[in-house]
Amino acid sequence: MAEHIPDKPAPEPEADTRDRDETGRARNSRPRDRLGRPLPFGSPGVPRIPDDLLLSPADTLEYAQRLLDDGLAFNAHEVLEAAWKNGPFAERMLWQGLAQYAVGLTHIQRGNPKGARTLLERATHRLAACEPVPYDIDAPGLIAHATAVLAALDAEKPLADGDLRVRLRVR
Repeated sequence: MAEHIPDKPAPEPEADTRDRDETGRARNSRPRDRLGRPLPFGSPGVPRIPDDLLLSPADTLEYAQRLLDDGLAFNAHEVLEAAWKNGPFAERMLWQGLAQYAVGLTHIQRGNPKGARTLLERATHRLAACEPVPYDIDAPGLIAHATAVLAALDAEKPLADGDLRVRLRVR
């Protein structure tokens, strides 16, 4: 008769070492570079945008524009994403489109044309669906800019930093 060998005890689950907020939601407090890529802990990075950022629409657009003007499209995306997640439901498609636009520019800065195409196309569809567009947001100008950027990507033309400069609002 075969001897019964007890099953090996299951290994202890590893402790979850991810950054968490007070409610247990995952957060990432690692520093990031200008393009939003994580850096090793302890490295200097660009200032982070708080996850719970609450600004008026005008202040959100002004802050995001300053970041875009400084070439910080990833940070602009985080500002616009906060408005998308914290704003009124009726405006979520607009803010989501703007956040996707900024992250599409981030993908170009990072050398990822496929990711840029995907996000810029999503952004233009969302912006085109928002009528009327509030807060003097220049949806037609943003869509025209995205169309030109997408054409350059299709033609595999290099894009300079100036080609990624965009105005969020009609002035």
